[in-house]
Amino acid sequence: MVPKIRRGSRTHGLLVYLYGPGKRDEHVDPHLVGSWDGFAPDPGRDTSLDPDPKVTLARLAAALDLRVKQAGDSAPAQHVWHCSVRTDPGDRMLSDAEWNNVARRLVHAVNLAPEGDPDGCRWVAVRHADDHIHILATMVRGDLRRPRMNYDFKKAQAECRRVEKEMGLRRLKPGDGTAAQTPTSAERFKAERTGRPETPRETLREAVRQALAGAATEEEFFTRLREAGLRVKTRTAPSGDAIGYNVALPGDRNRHGEPIWYPGSKLAPDLSLPKIRLRLTDGTAEPSTPSVAVGRTDWSPPARERRNATVIAECSAALLERDEDGEAAAQLVGVGELLDAVAQTSPAATRAELAAAARAFERATRSHVRSERADTRALRSAARGIVQAGGALGRGEDGGTTAMLVSALVLVTLAAARWHSARGHAQQAHASRQAAAHLRTAYRQAAATPMRVLHDQGRALPEAQRRTHEATLRAVLAEDVVRAGGMATRTDALVATLAQAERAGHDSEALLRQAIDMRELDSADDVGDVLVWRLRRIAQLPAHPGDAARRPQAATRQANTSSSRTSERNATATVQLGAISDTNRRTPRR
Repeated sequence: MVPKIRRGSRTHGLLVYLYGPGKRDEHVDPHLVGSWDGFAPDPGRDTSLDPDPKVTLARLAAALDLRVKQAGDSAPAQHVWHCSVRTDPGDRMLSDAEWNNVARRLVHAVNLAPEGDPDGCRWVAVRHADDHIHILATMVRGDLRRPRMNYDFKKAQAECRRVEKEMGLRRLKPGDGTAAQTPTSAERFKAERTGRPETPRETLREAVRQALAGAATEEEFFTRLREAGLRVKTRTAPSGDAIGYNVALPGDRNRHGEPIWYPGSKLAPDLSLPKIRLRLTDGTAEPSTPSVAVGRTDWSPPARERRNATVIAECSAALLERDEDGEAAAQLVGVGELLDAVAQTSPAATRAELAAAARAFERATRSHVRSERADTRALRSAARGIVQAGGALGRGEDGGTTAMLVSALVLVTLAAARWHSARGHAQQAHASRQAAAHLRTAYRQAAATPMRVLHDQGRALPEAQRRTHEATLRAVLAEDVVRAGGMATRTDALVATLAQAERAGHDSEALLRQAIDMRELDSADDVGDVLVWRLRRIAQLPAHPGDAARRPQAATRQANTSSSRTSERNATATVQLGAISDTNRRTPRR
């Protein structure tokens, strides 16, 4: 049940709309379901005093405005309180008596007309559709004072949550006031008229986030906005310093032909210029991102940057498990930037799901927990590297590393969901789980080809070699973990990866233990897939197994492996992986 509150100054005008046909003739049988005294005239059904509904409507408006006129100049200019209350499409249809009960509870909850108070404000509840009502109240009490209505929206939301529970309706997630502003009805209707799939506000919010992903300076951020095709103007102080910015979509104009500008703060609370400056200051991305995979020069820049980001994403998941509020909150912001960067540079086959994941996770990046005492430079640099490397991804190594990175991001978003749930952040936890669902779909799309090749390679191994590596799996992996991850009949890809790692000079058992100890596996849908990508990254194997035959088999493999290990240890130290791993080994699995 969703309440939406507005304020206005025209009682009669609002009643005309509520009792009219609606903008698309959607109003059917408008009538009162409740009023302040139960005897208010009903322009929809009351014809006993006058057959003309317009006359009855004027009488109702006059009755509602009586105390406003009596109060004179002391009445508020915006004296109309308007609240629409809508049930979920899957809910049962409420009766008029039930809607009357809802309306009375809401005007009591917001202190407009407390139960038993003879001086409460005058109000009516109009129903002109099956799934919602409109409550109109005039904000002058019988003693001609104004009602005390602090935090009316929060109080209305809280009452709706109680109504949902008592009436058996769908129970929505309680908010905390940190959500981005939703599009208005006028914005939605305009988007429908102009054939846009979403409102300009939503399009601009996503474009601004993508421009911010990994930006090193304020100037670079504004440059990216303009390169994305947005109209941008800055607000400056007398000193010439920028104090804010506005963005508009080309072609989005009002009735006077002027561009419709949106301040950053109206797109989302964390997109105001001061908040962006704080993010740039606290987690400045390096202009030139070092790559973890420097030991392999035969990989393309997109592949190297995704491998680098995978290491950092694994570390962020572990930091979220440490349960430190300020540090974790900052990590969530950085993960949001990383998702924005991946979404705008990934192959077309996965881009839609990754963009949906980034949009969903945007809600998880904001809460009342302040981002403190945390260094997000690693995440922001990873996002910057991915953006700078570009999006010309092919079917081979570059596409395979997308699956590798997305596999790690699934675990990050699940860790975020647990972190938010532990703090009662219902909307943020739900958004994190939504992001994880989209990422899982994107992973299946990206991993389909490389995993199929790996399974074929595993089945093609000599029987003796297969049995050796299967025995290693049974010895290292706990039996319950194997069953929980659905690996009992799907070890071919893991076996193939262990065989390739052994040919590259690694101890397959030691490598497998290292991959397992990096982080818990309980939240993985498929333990085997997670371990495959960890092993391939640690051993510096091609993410797309079909590329192995095309890679040069240099005599310096061992030197490259040593160099890559050194680089990975350096990057890991940057995000405190050593301390994190020790913490995870001491922490029982969930």
